[in-house]
Amino acid sequence: MSKLVIVESPTKKKTIKKYLGKDYNVVASKGHVRDLPSSRLSVDVEHDFEPKYAIVAGKADLVNELIEQAKNSEKVYLATDPDREGEAISWHLATILGLDLNEENRVAFNEITKSGIEAGMLKPRKLDMNLVDAQQARRILDRLVGYRLSPFVSQKIRRGLSAGRVQSVAVRVIVDREKEIAAFKPKEYWSLDAKFCPPGSKKTFDGQFYGTKSGKLKLSSKEEADKILKEIDGEDFIVTSLTKGVRHKSPMPAFITSTLQQEASRRLGFQSKRTMKVAQELYEGIDVSGHGTLGVITYMRTDSLRISQEARSAAKQFITETYGKEYLPAKDRYFKQKNNAQDGHEAIRPTVASITPDMLKGTATNDQYKLYKLIWDRFIASLMADCLQNTVKADITAGEYVFKSSGYTVRFDGYTKLYEETNDDDSPSGALPPIAKGDKLKVKSLAGNQHFTQPPARFTEATLIKTLEENGIGRPSTYASIVGTIISKEYVVRDGKALKPTELGQAITQLLEDKFKKIVDVKFTAKMEQNLDDIGAGKLDYVEMLHEFYDDFEKTLTSAKKEMEGVKIKLKEEQTDVICEKCGEHMVVKVGRFGKFLACPNYPKCKNTKPFVVNTVGKCPECGGQIIQKKSKKGYKFYGCSNYPDCNFMTWDEPLKETCPQCGKTLFKQRGGVIACLDKECGYVTKAEKKKKSSDK
Repeated sequence: MSKLVIVESPTKKKTIKKYLGKDYNVVASKGHVRDLPSSRLSVDVEHDFEPKYAIVAGKADLVNELIEQAKNSEKVYLATDPDREGEAISWHLATILGLDLNEENRVAFNEITKSGIEAGMLKPRKLDMNLVDAQQARRILDRLVGYRLSPFVSQKIRRGLSAGRVQSVAVRVIVDREKEIAAFKPKEYWSLDAKFCPPGSKKTFDGQFYGTKSGKLKLSSKEEADKILKEIDGEDFIVTSLTKGVRHKSPMPAFITSTLQQEASRRLGFQSKRTMKVAQELYEGIDVSGHGTLGVITYMRTDSLRISQEARSAAKQFITETYGKEYLPAKDRYFKQKNNAQDGHEAIRPTVASITPDMLKGTATNDQYKLYKLIWDRFIASLMADCLQNTVKADITAGEYVFKSSGYTVRFDGYTKLYEETNDDDSPSGALPPIAKGDKLKVKSLAGNQHFTQPPARFTEATLIKTLEENGIGRPSTYASIVGTIISKEYVVRDGKALKPTELGQAITQLLEDKFKKIVDVKFTAKMEQNLDDIGAGKLDYVEMLHEFYDDFEKTLTSAKKEMEGVKIKLKEEQTDVICEKCGEHMVVKVGRFGKFLACPNYPKCKNTKPFVVNTVGKCPECGGQIIQKKSKKGYKFYGCSNYPDCNFMTWDEPLKETCPQCGKTLFKQRGGVIACLDKECGYVTKAEKKKKSSDK
């Protein structure tokens, strides 16, 4: 009889089977097999929140197959993902299959490689019921909030709304930022900016007004700036102080889930959902030239910065052989963990340091290559030597007033030879030309410039994730789903890269702030996350925690229902250019059970309605009909012909105003910024893409 290994992913199954060999049968559960049914609350609040689990819809046949295979196997190993969610799935499987919960049959693979799988199989353990309880507590908590609060919000604002324990806080954070922006009052200030030339040189460098020899001065008006310009007119600009030094610039640690999502957003333009999808593929296994199918990164849901000694040694060897011994630091670099880090896994790193990104070309998808390169570069750089910079700071005096200038040159590139971090406020800096103390500088230009203080920036997906992480809201595995949910529910919209709250999002937040302060309180939500961590560590009983939360929540909900009995919050209706043919009024956008639709504002006198259609600037390349924007069942935007079903044209590419120079039909913007004509007989693409294609041949 063979041994049965149950994993979550069918993709991962193939890779693991290859390494375990013929004595093992590897099957996939395809995620959860048992869960709380969505048709009801499924939690018995009267009996210590006992969950009422059921087989996930559509998985009865799979479960029966697993039961049959378990019966005919010598031993069953539960090898679901190495996190709380995976632990819970293993527990559900063990319960369904009738396995002994005290048996050591739980194995975990931090990486899908031969050594990673062998290491996991050598250390089977009992199911960690503390982790299971932590996941159950989160699931029950979210179910209680969602199923008890959502009907109340829907009744008071609009049908079909939802309120979630963590998503509501995320929306509140975005709404609060919008309030800050609206309340912001810009203040005027002035700078004096100069361009100097050293004696005998034509090279210029910048200098900024600092103040006097006594200290810094702030200029708040044109009059103040003009007064100083007048006083220094005709004065010599002398270098009175020159400070030289060496700055050590250290690399950032290898990625954890949140930092990977942030950096992939900044550098690659990936949304967090896309980042995690690609990272999952890299973890489960892709084809690598010379290695076959291999998981090329470690587990991607982690908040730990730990690196195994084996991985560290392999990376050091690669750095020495590729860049030279001088690119290793004098001492191994270790990064300090956050206090609440789980440390169940390593940081996200390549499983084999010597598999460079270039080795994935030809087998990996473009997204896989880009993300692997980001992860590989960051990991290798994190173990390399510091970048050393020669710095120069100069004080330049004109009478009583002081200007300052600074710059640097790279003395030793260190880890920056491979990778440099990005920041949302990155600003360039460079070297100063040779100058010496006592030099009399030539002023090429000197002018006063007016500025106004700027409001805080709206959150991007990257900065929102950073804020949620810093405040202890959510966990690595939840950030992508949080962002996806609040956008799909239209509580927040994308404005370019920025996240902007809708009127609906603001209305829900205000209602929750007024009646359920704890639900949208950042500190309270962070405390709940800490409680879940304590349950996972065996420090807190999960039923006790649920009672502490729910008993107070239920009282608040009952009180809110009484206070708002008969009250309905009205949202401003969006007026359209579509005219009601029955009464002549401009129709408005309404939201019903199946999404948006157009309705006459004279309801109930006029009950005319129409499907909601977003017209675009494009025309169908097949029949000339209007191209309209649609949404798939999963909420993804696509474009189709208004003459459907007579015309079946559809595309994921965005239609543009521009027309094809060859055939005159609508052009479309494809992934990567390529502009193309979708007429099958034309085939026009931008010249840049043609050039790329020819170079690929």
